[in-house]
Amino acid sequence: MGFDTTAMVGVLVKQTKKHMRFDGAAQLIGVSPVITDLRQEIDRVARTDAKVLITGESGTGKEVVARQVYALSNRAGRPFVAVNCAGMPETLLESELFGHVRGSFTGAYRDKPGKLEVADEGTIFMDEIGEMTLRMQGLLLRFLETGEIQKVGADRSGSRVDVRTIAATNRDLREMIAQGLFREDLFYRLNVIHLIVPPLRERKEDIPALVEHFVTRMGNRGGLRTAKTISAEATEMLGQYKWPGNVRELQNVIERMMVRSRNEVIGPDDVPNEVRVTPKASTPFRERRRTIADELYERITNENQSFWTTVYPLFMQREITRGAVREVVRRGLQDARGNYKIVARKFNMESDDYKRFLNFLRKHHCQPSFKEFR
Repeated sequence: MGFDTTAMVGVLVKQTKKHMRFDGAAQLIGVSPVITDLRQEIDRVARTDAKVLITGESGTGKEVVARQVYALSNRAGRPFVAVNCAGMPETLLESELFGHVRGSFTGAYRDKPGKLEVADEGTIFMDEIGEMTLRMQGLLLRFLETGEIQKVGADRSGSRVDVRTIAATNRDLREMIAQGLFREDLFYRLNVIHLIVPPLRERKEDIPALVEHFVTRMGNRGGLRTAKTISAEATEMLGQYKWPGNVRELQNVIERMMVRSRNEVIGPDDVPNEVRVTPKASTPFRERRRTIADELYERITNENQSFWTTVYPLFMQREITRGAVREVVRRGLQDARGNYKIVARKFNMESDDYKRFLNFLRKHHCQPSFKEFR
């Protein structure tokens, strides 16, 4: 990458400290042009009540952006309520957002307010909005148009609430609209202000400041036997990696290095093998070949690791993207000539895991068509 990490870390941290007005979980670290522009855009739109749609790859920090919009808004003293739309089935999500009345379903022993009601006069942040079913999209659209809440099991609409809506997704909503998977009217209702969070590979000059930030924050948590710092050489090495899991992956790697290293200074030898970039990888062909999907596929096929222990946990922990999973499966289909049953065997699954495998791929939109490989 070629930057002087020793000098640059100090400059980056010094310049970004004036923006660290929020808690440690809500800091947009960096002074790269794309982050500077994003921060300025946040400053411009935060104090309005306009709806905000935040897009970007998994792990880029979309919730951090949402929290900064909230922290700079006129609603900062009111509730900030976050809901992961991908983390629960439709019926549970409906109850989570709108609340329910006693007896509306098994286990509903009392009336319960929904997140929208809890967020009254504050801000609701709906992450992974692209994972909502069409029915839920319709319910959300109606709320955005009327402000009225109808709890699950209630005969009629209840009270109105005043909530600012911020939504986020790592999916291409326009493509989903074309496929009939997302309502166009809801998209235009949400997309008043559009903020795009860039992937880490497009702002590598921010990596030294991010490393310094994570090392300091994790050191302050306690639990480590000795204080840790990271050497300029190790930071330089981290800067050469593509980071398909973005800032979240970088944070996880830093935490792993701090826990595992026996030395006060974390050096190049402490950098995990999977994020090391060899000199040969500097050529365009080799750089293109070294992807997270390639590495995962090699672990499955060469090291006889199971899909469920190699790919699945990384995806569920949001350390790799849907595209990476799809590419691993594509590689399997290519070798299996489009036969998913053979892919399941190649991925070292039990014989009765075939349906579970297909259900997982369908649910998370990671299922390439077998036809192109036959």
